[in-house]
Amino acid sequence: MGKKSQATWGGRFSKGPAELMLTFGESVSFDKRLAPFDIAVNRAHTAMLHHVGLLTRRELQAIHKGLKIIEKQIADGKLNWNPAFEDVHMNIEQALTKIAPEAAKMHTARSRNDQVATDSRLFFKYACERILSLLQTLQKSILKVAETNQSVSIPGYTHLQRAQPVSVAHHLLAYVEMFSRDVNRFKRLHDDSNWCPLGSGAIAGTTLPIDREFTAKELGFVDAKGKPRVTTNSMDAVADRDLFLDFGHACATCATHFSRISEDVIFWNSTEFGYVNLPDAFCTGSSLMPQKKNPDSMELLRGKSGRIIGNLQSLYTMVKGLPLTYNRDLQEDKVQVFDSFDQIELCLQVLAGTIAGIRFNKARCKDAVADPGLLATDLADWLVEQGVAFRDAHHGVGAMVARAEELKIPLNQVPQKDAETIHPKLKGEWRCVFDLDRAFNSRKGTGMPGPEQIKRQLNRWNKAYGS
Repeated sequence: MGKKSQATWGGRFSKGPAELMLTFGESVSFDKRLAPFDIAVNRAHTAMLHHVGLLTRRELQAIHKGLKIIEKQIADGKLNWNPAFEDVHMNIEQALTKIAPEAAKMHTARSRNDQVATDSRLFFKYACERILSLLQTLQKSILKVAETNQSVSIPGYTHLQRAQPVSVAHHLLAYVEMFSRDVNRFKRLHDDSNWCPLGSGAIAGTTLPIDREFTAKELGFVDAKGKPRVTTNSMDAVADRDLFLDFGHACATCATHFSRISEDVIFWNSTEFGYVNLPDAFCTGSSLMPQKKNPDSMELLRGKSGRIIGNLQSLYTMVKGLPLTYNRDLQEDKVQVFDSFDQIELCLQVLAGTIAGIRFNKARCKDAVADPGLLATDLADWLVEQGVAFRDAHHGVGAMVARAEELKIPLNQVPQKDAETIHPKLKGEWRCVFDLDRAFNSRKGTGMPGPEQIKRQLNRWNKAYGS
């Protein structure tokens, strides 16, 4: 016999791979983080093999004892991850076989294809649970700041131009709505992950008498009633990467929300706006200019969104041209998924911490929202109540704005004779619309920034998040 070939699949080969190919082809450097899930899969799979009579009780006990030792070695950082064994699965199996030779039977009736698919689904369930917990913490932070600042108003913007007044609470509740959609996405993803592909083999299952439902129950792939959930097509089960794409998309959308809230806060924090002060713990200074206090946390959150969106693009590009079933290209899917998870996990904590420490400059906000031009639409609405068609009212108020600019005075100070010349209906109490309390109290409809609606929405969200 020639030189010993690769230990995990080398029966077909007379020579081992080149050293360069070992370096190029290994994945254990990044997929070793699947180890806890892989050990769980090994436990469940061998329990099933014993259940159907393919392992004796002594063999099962020896394997499970060995897995416990390997698990501790990994936790203590003492397991030697060997790139020659390519991936996390074969590293664990090789290390286990040295402790328990019975582990040579552990890979019976499965492939690394269905093994990694199962490990990945367990990872996605864990990742979604972690992200959902952090999203809840973030939501609570936003709600607390919103509740504290119900009486503070700022200009709302469209096209980065002052548009209409809104309360700070209403603006912050927009983010709560935004992140609630992220919550729903990760909940759906958790449910979609909850199907067990183990037993699909490399492509066509196995001729051995396995019990897939038994394994699914052991690993927690069950519905609300405890009924096992197993995938129903062996080819799709090992080739499917929709969960990777869906997870990448959920992370990218969530990161886009980080970026949008960051953009708002960066503007608010600028000297020109001055609406907020950010906590020192999440800001830095300048190496040159001693007066600077930079909103670094928000800028980094905005920047990391590009990285996370790029991970999604990489996943789509990787998967789009692959035939069924497994192709080695798919080894690269974990790098992007792990990075997106790590960054989302970190970003959620940083954003929650920054928001929790934000303080609104009430005097500056009051000055900004005092501009009567913010209530131009309210004046148009007032004309509508006088029987004027909205288009005519809109045109008339536009002319009032132009006249105010020409005279270099606020909108509510346009002389009465000029107002009546612009539109004959501008008589009487039209100036009453330039009152913020009136403006907010008039906005009573669902989803509007009136005080009663704000209280209702705060109560709804606080109840949802147990605050």
